[in-house]
Amino acid sequence: MHKDGEDDRGADRVFELEEEVQQLKQAVVSHAVVDQAIGMMVAMGRVTPDQGWTVLREVSQHTNIKLRHVAELVVLWGRTGEIPYEIRAELEDALDRNSLTQLPEAPPEPE
Repeated sequence: MHKDGEDDRGADRVFELEEEVQQLKQAVVSHAVVDQAIGMMVAMGRVTPDQGWTVLREVSQHTNIKLRHVAELVVLWGRTGEIPYEIRAELEDALDRNSLTQLPEAPPEPE
């Protein structure tokens, strides 16, 4: 028979493992979104995947928005055609620094 202390340790370990599995699942989803956003930078910005990663990282740093969230906004932009002006402006600046092209069809700046 197990003592209560051993049962408690076993339950704690199961809880820890369940948390770890959840974190790993979230990491896989985040990684997929970042990869999709890098793909958009490659296609639209005509940069290499490494340059696409650098562009996203720079946008994240300059806007103080987590890279995963920047990637989500970029992927959403691909589906809806809409992106916050601040993110688009930073994308253009980062692409200017990392490539020879600009994003197509830039909207006018807000007044």
